[in-house]
Amino acid sequence: MTSLPPPSREEEALARHREELRKRFPLPEPRPRKPRKAVAGALLVMLLAAGLGWLDPAYQHESYASAVGERRMLELADGSRMTLDSNSRASVEWHLRSRRIELQAGQALFDVSKTVFRPFQVEAGTTRVRVLGTLFSVDRLDQGARVTLVRGKVDVETEDGRHVQLAPGQQVETRPGQRLQPLGVDTEAALAWKDNRLIFDRTPLADALARIQRYRTAPIRLDDPSLAGLPITGVFDSSKVEDLLALLPSILPLSLDSGSDGTLHVRRKGGKK
Repeated sequence: MTSLPPPSREEEALARHREELRKRFPLPEPRPRKPRKAVAGALLVMLLAAGLGWLDPAYQHESYASAVGERRMLELADGSRMTLDSNSRASVEWHLRSRRIELQAGQALFDVSKTVFRPFQVEAGTTRVRVLGTLFSVDRLDQGARVTLVRGKVDVETEDGRHVQLAPGQQVETRPGQRLQPLGVDTEAALAWKDNRLIFDRTPLADALARIQRYRTAPIRLDDPSLAGLPITGVFDSSKVEDLLALLPSILPLSLDSGSDGTLHVRRKGGKK
């Protein structure tokens, strides 16, 4: 006699939640002489089945992280690919009807396999990105996120209800109090990090330092807020961020000082320490 294959994780999760519904909403014992109650019981079964369709229980959870200076490429169970930038963290949850990723820190590139009945969702703080099949990146910021679309289509939504749809070659930042404004970008430059490059094009110093911080363990502190908007332009090797930092005083009016705890302080040139 041929044995049946073991149930899949999806089937096991469905069975658990079906049993949970039965426990919470027990059906009455059948009574042959009261057909109306039998009909009511059948209707209740149908309602419970419909309710189960609305549930989306998780049946598997995975966590991934990359070290400072490491770029990690991962193939997920559904064939999708996730590339973590340096010093990034993400968790993956597999649900019966969806695929959910939480980007807890850093930046990631997603190449999503198309599954019509199982949408792919990425959360980064208060920002949510929904897709079916596409290639896009999410950069988690201190406040909000930066979403860049290379291929396909994505919906970007914030916790406060702001919503926008991106087309290929567009990028949007979801900062508090700001309108969601998709902008055309050079996607090759935006995703240069996956090739160990940092590309700045009149990037505000504060944003550039935040990106550089991802590639070094010791913290960087911008002590003079008036320096935050100074533009920086150039292509740099992300594996040599110390060389990049050492170059800054020669191209911008600032000085660098290392504290006893290793913190790098960025100050205006000639300013007080």
